[in-house]
Amino acid sequence: MGTITDKDYLLEEIWDEGVAILKDAAEDLRADREFILEAVKINGRALEYASAELRADREFVLEAVKSDDVALEYASAELRADREFVLEAVKNNWLTLQYASEELRADREFVLEAVKKNGRALKYASKELRADREVVMAAVKKNGGAFGGALGGASEELRADREVVMAAVKKNGYALAYASEELRADREVVMAAVKKNGYALQYASAELRADREVVMAAVKSDGDALKYASEELRADKEVVMAAVKSDGDALKYASEELRAAIVQAGVTNI
Repeated sequence: MGTITDKDYLLEEIWDEGVAILKDAAEDLRADREFILEAVKINGRALEYASAELRADREFVLEAVKSDDVALEYASAELRADREFVLEAVKNNWLTLQYASEELRADREFVLEAVKKNGRALKYASKELRADREVVMAAVKKNGGAFGGALGGASEELRADREVVMAAVKKNGYALAYASEELRADREVVMAAVKKNGYALQYASAELRADREVVMAAVKSDGDALKYASEELRADKEVVMAAVKSDGDALKYASEELRAAIVQAGVTNI
C-alpha cells in the first residue's frame, strides 16, 4: 500500500483494523497534532506512529494520556523519565505509572509523591517499594479509585499488617478484599470495613458473615449486603428488616419462609 493522505479513511481503519494502518500515513499527517490526537482517542497506541517531535511534546502527550493511558508507553524516553511530567500524568490517570521509566518506578521519593496523588498507582511501583510500609500506608490512606485497589498493590507481608489494613478499610471498605486471610477473620477490621461499605461483607470470613452484629452493620450500610450473610441470618427477621429499610430490594435475599411472611404481612413489597 502506498502513502495514505486521507484522514477520514485512516481514522475509520483504526476503528476497524487497529493502529498499524498509520505506518502508511503521510509524514505530514503523523506530525499533525489534531489528527494524531483524534487517532489516540480511538486507540492510545496510535501515538507509536506519531512523529518524534509529537512523542516528545509534553503538552501534546499529556493530552493524549488523558484520552488513553496506554499512550504514555509510546512517549519519548525522556518524557517517561521526567518526574514532573509523569506525576501530572498519574494525577490524571493512575494507570500511566506502568509506562514510566524503570528508574522512576523504583524511586522512593517519586513513588511516594505518585501514590499521594492516586493510591492505586502503587500497583506499578517496584517490588521493593510495594513492600515499603511508609509508601504503602500513604497509598492506602489516599486509596484513589474504586474497590479499595491501593491495598491490592502492596506486598503480601503488608496486606497482613493490621495497622495498614485498618487504615485501608477505614478509607474504603472494599480494601478488605486484599487483606490477608487472618485479617479477613479479624472482627474489628471487618466491622470497620462493612461500616464503610456494606458490600465488603462478601470478603469477610464465614464466621464473621454469621456474626449478627457485623452483618447488622453491613446491611445498615448497604441492604444488598444481606446476600453475603449466613443462611441463619438471612432468616433473622430483625436483620432482614434492617436490610430492607436500607434497600427494599434486599428482601429477595431473605430466607424463603421469612420473605413470604413479610410479604403476607404487607410490611413491604419485593
